[in-house]
Amino acid sequence: MSNAAVGNLGPLADAPEAPHPHHGRPDLDGRASGLAVTLFLAVLGGALFYVADSIRLDVVETGTPVVTYLPYLLLFVALVIALGFEFVNGFHDTANAVATVIYTHALPATVAVVWSGFFNFLGVLLSSGAVAFGIVSLLPVELILQVGSGAGFAMVFALLIAAIIWNLGTWYFGLPASSSHTLIGSIIGVGVANAMMRGRDGTSGVDWSKATEIGWSLLLSPMVGFLAAGALLLLLKLVVRNPALYAEPKGKEPPPWWIRGLLIATCTGVSFAHGSNDGQKGMGLIMLILIGTVPTAYALNRSLPESAVAQFRTASQDASTVIAGKAAGHAIIGDPRPAVTAYVSAHTLEAGTYPALSVLVTQIAREVERYGSLAKVPAEAVSNTRNDMYLASEAIRFLMKDKESDLTRGEAATLASYKKSLDEATRFIPIWVKVAVAIALGLGTMVGWKRIVVTVGEKIGKTHLTYAQGASAELVAASTIAAADMYGLPVSTTHVLSSGVAGTMAANRSGLQVATLRNLAMAWLLTLPVAMVLSGTLYVIFVRVF
Repeated sequence: MSNAAVGNLGPLADAPEAPHPHHGRPDLDGRASGLAVTLFLAVLGGALFYVADSIRLDVVETGTPVVTYLPYLLLFVALVIALGFEFVNGFHDTANAVATVIYTHALPATVAVVWSGFFNFLGVLLSSGAVAFGIVSLLPVELILQVGSGAGFAMVFALLIAAIIWNLGTWYFGLPASSSHTLIGSIIGVGVANAMMRGRDGTSGVDWSKATEIGWSLLLSPMVGFLAAGALLLLLKLVVRNPALYAEPKGKEPPPWWIRGLLIATCTGVSFAHGSNDGQKGMGLIMLILIGTVPTAYALNRSLPESAVAQFRTASQDASTVIAGKAAGHAIIGDPRPAVTAYVSAHTLEAGTYPALSVLVTQIAREVERYGSLAKVPAEAVSNTRNDMYLASEAIRFLMKDKESDLTRGEAATLASYKKSLDEATRFIPIWVKVAVAIALGLGTMVGWKRIVVTVGEKIGKTHLTYAQGASAELVAASTIAAADMYGLPVSTTHVLSSGVAGTMAANRSGLQVATLRNLAMAWLLTLPVAMVLSGTLYVIFVRVF
């Protein structure tokens, strides 16, 4: 791809020039060639065709006749919005990954964004999916169980559109705000609005234990970035005495080959880690959309082998024994689902919780036994089977955290094994979903990156970024995001990287631009409440529309 690659494609790239106080400012003004635009549009069109054809093949494979095309129209609109969120996430967040290699002249700007886009793509493809379903767990359980209803579509549209609006707003002003922070605020806003519309306390609409866990990861990650990057820079100064590593770039000359290799490696690590963590946030929501519109194809993991089904039977019997023991002396007549749903929503263990869960687990086991495998569950039973499995999984998740559940270590391990079997049946991501998100995030990386790059590269410190500062900030960012990915926690690439740059400036006594730090702090503080208000308001409107 030429030097006029897709780095500044279209009107999104036309950022106002900011005065640069440092020497050796990189060339950020490349324009997209006709070939680059053609390739970009071809990949975009090919991706949309691939998504449509994958859905068609999945539906045909189930043998379900298509009666009306209305659900597929809603599905197309919802997928475009979800992939649009990942596209915006790409050009909003990934600028952080390339800022250091661009401002140290390790790579030309247009090459850097294409390189970063490719490794974002790989990161998404090789991701585990744990973060995807960690995000989904924040949503109100009653909406997840009715995701194909009007309220379900209102939920998905409201939180995605709210996140896109805030991301575009902060991008326009060149503020490195967090897409993770924005999406979680949007989810909380929908949960609170949904609870209030049902006449309940707004705080009951959110899984606050999970929200707190995620909130701590978002709160601590910038602190980790600041302190760890600063400490790493000081350690480098003690261990590596080569003055070239701590010097500002000379004009627009690239750094020595070994420094250049180090900077490119750290940029690659941040890009890959960003893809593997941030790319998953859209995956979970896309799976909700698919489950709501085409449950016959996506509600249950039909690709599970017979061995997994056999393991499910064993785990189900063991879990049933544990739960039945806790329910001894109590019985439930009628549908067990309301009592289990009430526990998952309110997190209050009642006398009927264990008996209801015991009946539900037994019913799930009978369903699977009746059909022999998940692939043979008939179309009319798929949604109910999936909802029962999801509800039982969530109830067990809260029981294992509940101090009043009185579970021994062995009982908790038995229930955890059963929960794992339930999750394998309901929490899966088809490869085409990963590919679609990877393309959206990768293409987004190549558009509109300039605004955030200028902020990170020029407006945090008072001196030009040195090679060691760039490498330290990138290395800490990649490590922090990769660690969070292992534990299924979303963190902000933006917060970690920009705070890492600030940490290296402070450690080097280079000085910090207070105005920029103030703006970053304001964006960090405002993101959660603004996203909550936006998504809550949109949810109320969309519920009436749908």
